[in-house]
Amino acid sequence: MRWLPALLSILILAVSPASAEEFVSGTEDVPLMTGLAIIPGSALVFDKPEGRIVEAQAHGVLARAKVEAFYDASLPQLGWKKIGADRWQRDAERLKLDFTGADGHLTVGFTISPQ
Repeated sequence: MRWLPALLSILILAVSPASAEEFVSGTEDVPLMTGLAIIPGSALVFDKPEGRIVEAQAHGVLARAKVEAFYDASLPQLGWKKIGADRWQRDAERLKLDFTGADGHLTVGFTISPQ
């Protein structure tokens, strides 16, 4: 039974969001996971009367499951609600995450658009 507190500590650390020191280009409300780097020239931002449109791509030597776990833990803290697999909503905006590439060579696409 002495191992139970240690096991619980390990599990809590395993599901805690990784720290993010910056945000996805063009946003102030979508953190960029540590280990991801914005692909230069990939950011596109439009402000429309209906809302903003933001597109950006980031690349990293990460596993998709870790990236999904980070955003599952981080985005609700910023007011985003999960509405489907890799899809989020906050107020009148939707956020979609797209994944391409294999684990260890992963590209993540971020798209924010009006609802």
